[in-house]
Amino acid sequence: MLGANQAWNLINFRAGLIEALIARGFRVMAVAPSDAEIETRLAGLGCTFSPVPIDSMGLSPPRDLRSLVTLIRIMRKHRPSAWLSWTIKPNTYGAIAARLCRVPALPNVSGLGTAFIAGGPLGWLVRHLYRFAFARAASVFFQNGDDRALFLRERLAREGQARLLPGSGIDAAVWAPASDQRPQPRQFLMVARVVADKGVREFVEAARIVRAAWPDARFSLLGPLDVDNRTAISRAEVEAWVAEGVIAYLPATNDVRPMITAADFIVLPSYREGLSRILLEASALGRPMVTTDVPGCRDVVRDGESGFLCRPRDAASLAEAMGRAAALSDTEWQRMAAAARARVIAEFSQDRVTALYLEALDNADVRVGFP
Repeated sequence: MLGANQAWNLINFRAGLIEALIARGFRVMAVAPSDAEIETRLAGLGCTFSPVPIDSMGLSPPRDLRSLVTLIRIMRKHRPSAWLSWTIKPNTYGAIAARLCRVPALPNVSGLGTAFIAGGPLGWLVRHLYRFAFARAASVFFQNGDDRALFLRERLAREGQARLLPGSGIDAAVWAPASDQRPQPRQFLMVARVVADKGVREFVEAARIVRAAWPDARFSLLGPLDVDNRTAISRAEVEAWVAEGVIAYLPATNDVRPMITAADFIVLPSYREGLSRILLEASALGRPMVTTDVPGCRDVVRDGESGFLCRPRDAASLAEAMGRAAALSDTEWQRMAAAARARVIAEFSQDRVTALYLEALDNADVRVGFP
C-alpha cells in the first residue's frame, strides 16, 4: 500500500516503483486524496485506489484525526503487507496507523517541509510527531545525508532504520535530450511551486541584476500559483513582476520537458530540498543548473562541473552564479550538459531506487500480495 498527500505524486514520481512491485507479484493499492483523473491513470498501471482525506498544509486536529482514522480503517480492511509513503502526513499518520495495524512501515522523508524548516512551536510539534511515528518503522528513507544526519542527531529515527535513497529515480529514456546542441544562450528557467521557500523572490531580484549586465538574458518562472503553502506568493505579486518585464510566467503543465529543453540553464534557489526532482530532470535532459549550496540541491549539482552553486537566501550570490552561467561558451556549456546527464544516469536512476526499495522490503520480511 502506497500513500502520499496528492495522488499526482504517486503517478508522476512512483510509477516505476509501482510497476516493479506489480512485476514482483505484489498487489498495489494507492492511498491519497480523491482524484478521478489520477485514479484512472493508476488503474492503467494495474494499481487500485482508495481515497483518504489529507489536509496537506492545514493545522486542524479534527481533520488530521479524521485522516488517521481513515488510514486505520483502510489498513484493517485490506491488511496490506507493507505501507510505503511520502510527504509528512502520510509518513507520520500512515506510520502510526501501520503500527496499530501491525503493518511494516517504510516512510520516505522526501523533504523537511516549511514547518520543520521554520522551527518554533510548530517545528517542535512536527519533530515530536516524527519521533513517535517512526519509533516502530521498519525503515526510514532519506534523500540526502544531511536530512538523515539531522534525524539521527535529534533522535527522530535510529541508525538501523535510516537508509539513503537517491531521490525518486529518473528514467533516462523518458528524460532524454532531443539534441546536444545549446539552445539560444542566456535563457534561464526556474521550475517550482511559487512559494518563498523555493527562492522565487531571490530569482526575480537576481534577474534584475543579471539583466543589467546581459540585456539579452531572459528569465522565466514555471509552476503552480495559489498553492496551499504558508509561504505562497500571491498571484498579484507575480503579475507585477511580469508587468515590470523582469520575468515571464509559464503556468504549470503535466510535461515540463519542452520548456526545460528550450532553456539553457535551469535555476532553483531553494532554501532546502529532500533531493530536488527538477534538478534531476534537468540533468537528465542535459541542462546545466544554477542552484543553492543546501541539502538536496548540492547533492545533484557539482559546482563548476554540472552547474553553479550560490548561497541560499542571497539574490546577489545567485546573480553572480547566473552571471557565470551567462558567460559560458558553447563548448563549456556542452561539457557541463554532458556531465549533468552522465551523473544522473550513474547515480540517480529509477532502477537503482527501485532496487533499494525491494531490498528494504526483503529485509523487513514483507510477503508478496495482501495476507
